[in-house]
Amino acid sequence: MSVWYELIGQYGYIGIFSLLTLGIVGLPVPDEVLLAYLGYVTSIGTMNFSLTFIVALLGSICGISVSYLLGMKLGEPFIKKYGSRFFLSEKTIQRVNRLFHRYGPIVLIGSYFIPGIRHVAAYIGGISRYSFKRFALFGYMGAFLWVMLFLALGNGLGANWDIITSFMHKYMWGFIFFLMISLFIFSGFYIYRTFGGKNPPSQF
Repeated sequence: MSVWYELIGQYGYIGIFSLLTLGIVGLPVPDEVLLAYLGYVTSIGTMNFSLTFIVALLGSICGISVSYLLGMKLGEPFIKKYGSRFFLSEKTIQRVNRLFHRYGPIVLIGSYFIPGIRHVAAYIGGISRYSFKRFALFGYMGAFLWVMLFLALGNGLGANWDIITSFMHKYMWGFIFFLMISLFIFSGFYIYRTFGGKNPPSQF
């Protein structure tokens, strides 16, 4: 983690953008911990919260968009063959593929909050030729919520920002369960408001 501190200290906002872009693509960047640390940094006035949020959000959006394009252009055989170099196991790819085809929007939003899944969802979206407009709508929404949550937590916790790491290890599955229930409720509400009782299109 000290490497990330040094990169941010040396390159500032450019370092934040680069690390989050690479982390979403699949390189081993501790994204949540990084965001919480950035929240702490903004709490002591070293960085501006609004600017940090914008840069972190743009880095996340760039990363997920690059992953989508790679999946669309290179296809599933390439991802399966070289995915391990980006810490993407074939088992994880297959699991996300199944989930994506059943719950596309939910997976795009929720994947940000699940390490391992986050790095795969965008590739699967590209491989399956999922509509880029829908991909952007839900994927970028997930990025917004994810970045805001961990930045705000780090900012609010201040010097105690690092307890987020132990909290995630201890309560991760409970948090994921709560998140998925919330996303199902949100998705049901969205479908009802969008289609008004009509049958939704076959591609969820």
